[in-house]
Amino acid sequence: MTVVGFLSVAPVIEGSMSAEVAKAVEALDGFDVGYETTPMGTIIEAEDSAELFAAAAAAHEAVDADRVSTFLKINPITLQQSYSQEHTGLC
Repeated sequence: MTVVGFLSVAPVIEGSMSAEVAKAVEALDGFDVGYETTPMGTIIEAEDSAELFAAAAAAHEAVDADRVSTFLKINPITLQQSYSQEHTGLC
């Protein structure tokens, strides 16, 4: 079953957070997931929820800040064609 998630990782720091957010996105490369970044967060597609949760945890842990606000919303997809192929061009 394919699982699609929306992940937002935001370090609570002064100044620009772009370098820390980039670390979170780079952490996703170590997992078997497809992803697309957007201005508000990252859409992630995985084969199962365990892989999606592991990728989200790695993204959260990659950020070097005393406080990190992480939001994850998931949705299982049971259609033949994956969400990313139909809507975003991922994978």
